[in-house]
Amino acid sequence: MMIRIRSRDGLERVTIDNPAITIAQLKSLIESQLRVPVQTQTLSANQNLLLAKTLPEISQFTDLSNPHAPIQTLGITHGSILYLAYEGERTVPGPNINPAGSFGRKMTMDDLIAKQMRVTRQENPHCELVSFDRDTANAFQHYVNESLAFGVKRGGIMYGTVSPEGKVEVNFIYEPPQQGTEESLVLMRDPEEERLVEAIAMGLGMRAVGFIFTQTIGQNKKDYTLSNVEILQAAELHGRSELKEWVTVVVKLEVNEDGGADVHFEAFQMSDMCVRLYKEGWFETVIEEGVDPKLSMMKKDVVVGGKDTREVDNDFFLVVVKIFDHQGPLSSTFPVENRNVPVSMRALKNHLDRTKNLTFVKRISDFHLLLLLARFLDVNADVPALAMCVQTQTAVPEGYQLLIESMASAS
Repeated sequence: MMIRIRSRDGLERVTIDNPAITIAQLKSLIESQLRVPVQTQTLSANQNLLLAKTLPEISQFTDLSNPHAPIQTLGITHGSILYLAYEGERTVPGPNINPAGSFGRKMTMDDLIAKQMRVTRQENPHCELVSFDRDTANAFQHYVNESLAFGVKRGGIMYGTVSPEGKVEVNFIYEPPQQGTEESLVLMRDPEEERLVEAIAMGLGMRAVGFIFTQTIGQNKKDYTLSNVEILQAAELHGRSELKEWVTVVVKLEVNEDGGADVHFEAFQMSDMCVRLYKEGWFETVIEEGVDPKLSMMKKDVVVGGKDTREVDNDFFLVVVKIFDHQGPLSSTFPVENRNVPVSMRALKNHLDRTKNLTFVKRISDFHLLLLLARFLDVNADVPALAMCVQTQTAVPEGYQLLIESMASAS
C-alpha cells in the first residue's frame, strides 16, 4: 500500500505493509522513510495546512491528531494524499552517483543551471496587503455569482495605486474581451480599448496592479489552490507587468457552516522564482492530458527539497497576501464593458437621469462610464482631461458637460 505525502518539499511517497496501522505507526513510517522526526510532524487531510505559517495556525489542524486511530477508519487508503507540516530542517538522501574518471560524474551545462534553479517557498510577498474598493469587488463577484453562477471562468485586470510601503489599493477592474469555460479563461487583447483604459487610468493617477479571476464550481472539487494552467496565466501577466507588487486574486464559492455558499476572495503573489522560470522559458506551456493539475511541469530539472525533478507543486509558487477593503474614489454602478449585453448610450442616459441629485463630476466618477465616453473622445486630450477632473473632484468644464449630455440625449 502506498500513501502520498505532500509537504513544503513537494510530493513524496510512503510505503505501508499493513493497511491496519494507526496514525502513530504511520508517523513512525514517515520518520523512517522521509526522515521527518515524529515529534515535529503535523498531519492533515486538509491542503490548507500547507498555507499555515505559524504554530498556532498549524495546531488547528487536528483531524489526524489521534495517535491510536486506525488509518482505515479515517478514509486513508492506497493512493491517498495527506499533508505534512513540520518544524526545522530535514536531511533528504541524495541521488546515487556513479563516478566517472578522477573527478566523479561529468556535469553538463544543463546540470549546472538546474542546480541554480532551487525552488523553495518564498515566505514574504513584496506586496504588504491588497485592499479592494468595496463597490468594485461587489460588482465583480455579483456578476459571476448571479449571472454566471460560477459556471464559467471570468477575469479582469485590477487598477489602482501602490504605496511606497507596498500597499496595493484596487479601485476599478477592467474586464477585457474574453472567452471563459469551466476549466479555462482566454483574455483577448484589444489594443485600441487597452489604449483608452491606460489613458483613463493615467488621468486618475492609477495603474494596473493585478489580475483577478474566478474558479468555477467544478474546480472546487479539485485538490489544488491554483491549477497549472492558472499558474501559467498568472505568471505571464505578473512578468509582463514589471511591477514587483503585482497581485493575483482568485474568487470562488466556498461552503459555509450552514451548508450555504459564500463568495471567497484569496490573494497571492507569484514568487520571484516562479516569474523568473516563466520568463526564461522553463515551464511546459502545453499541458498534456492526464497531468495532475496541481503540478507544474518543467522542461528541465529543477531542485525541490534537495531532489531533481520536473514536477513542481503549484503551492511552491504562491505567496499569500492579506486582503482588506476600503471606500475608493469611484462608483461602480455603471454597466461593465465586454459582458453579455453591449453597453449603449441608453445606459449613459439612464445613469445620468438616476444621479441628477449629484454634482456632474460625481455623476461621471465611474471608470466604466469613462470608458464608454472615451470611445467618442480624443484619447490624447479629452480623456485625460475628464479623468483629471474625476481624480481631483473639480468641476467638469461646461463644454464637456454639454457634450456628454447631448451624447446621452441622442440615444
